[in-house]
Amino acid sequence: MDEKIMQKDLFSEQTNKKIKKILNTIIEGDCISELQKLPNDSIDFIFADPPYFMQTEGDLLRFEGTKFAGVDDKWDKFNSFTEYDNFCENWLKECQRILKKDGSICVIGSFQNIFRLGYIMQNLGFWIINDIIWYKNNPVPNFAGTRLCNAHETLIWCSKNKNSKINFNYKTMKYLNGDKQEKSVWALPICNGNERLKDKTGKKIHSTQKPEQLLFKIILAATKPNDIILDPFFGTGTTGAVAKRIGRNYIGIEREAKYIIEAKKRLAKIKNESDEITNLTLERKPPKVPMTALLKKSYIKKGDFLYSPKHEKKCKILETGCVQDEQDVLSIHKMSAKILNKTNYNGWNYFYVNYKNSFIPLDELRYIYNEEQNAE
Repeated sequence: MDEKIMQKDLFSEQTNKKIKKILNTIIEGDCISELQKLPNDSIDFIFADPPYFMQTEGDLLRFEGTKFAGVDDKWDKFNSFTEYDNFCENWLKECQRILKKDGSICVIGSFQNIFRLGYIMQNLGFWIINDIIWYKNNPVPNFAGTRLCNAHETLIWCSKNKNSKINFNYKTMKYLNGDKQEKSVWALPICNGNERLKDKTGKKIHSTQKPEQLLFKIILAATKPNDIILDPFFGTGTTGAVAKRIGRNYIGIEREAKYIIEAKKRLAKIKNESDEITNLTLERKPPKVPMTALLKKSYIKKGDFLYSPKHEKKCKILETGCVQDEQDVLSIHKMSAKILNKTNYNGWNYFYVNYKNSFIPLDELRYIYNEEQNAE
């Protein structure tokens, strides 16, 4: 065997052993030093919710005068922009190193830090796929009335580099968006209600806990079942909770013991609830089965009709696999395009067929054929 191939296989085996030991666990420690211990090219997707360096001063008061519990945590304090930038560059460098060649990362921030993060990421060679606006439909108001109510945060979604071929589950996201192409503005509420973790006194355990809906969307968009998702600022475990629920693996890094305790409690209650959508059945490539193969095995017959989605007769099947209406003999694709007055259209996705006394999509017949023929 070629020496380079042997070295590559050995490297892959060693990487897998290291990752397997920490899979679906929370590592307690500083994110940069712990990231440095992880092997190169080992992580499929990273979600990072770093300190925002919000620079808040004094108490935030509600309109009636009571104190609002904003972000005043020690971990959000930095002495200067230079210190903050150095911190971010160091953890982002490590994230880039450990991402697989076709992996991606999503970093979230607000107006205080997101522009600095984007600048650093581009300088490091990350390739921006999208900036996603999380529009909060129930934002915290600006109590002082001195500026606009800040009603959004920004997620920067990047691939490891310009040449990465990232995973994007386009069909799944489109389906969940009412069969319309998913857009880069997501209207979701902030974390509240029973989802918000609180202590015995009713105080928020983590000041910046993100809603599971937000993590669900980005993880589902960017990952596959059993992928490894890393969160270097794990907090109370939202990334891990969503990953576990939809059949992905997680690795969390968190330095605050109090958050780890709550995250472990939370994760212990989560069960794998993956289904056809989260298992990406919509993303599977259709089997290459021509109309002639369906005719040959009598799944359809010469003279059978193809129907519209409303089950209206549209054309007749010919022995060649083409179809005929009152004027033309065309392929299923050109015939569906003609019916819909389009230049091109996939006939498998338009036509229905009466199969065993039930109307089913013509496309479904390809899967039935494929499964039954492979079973023989």
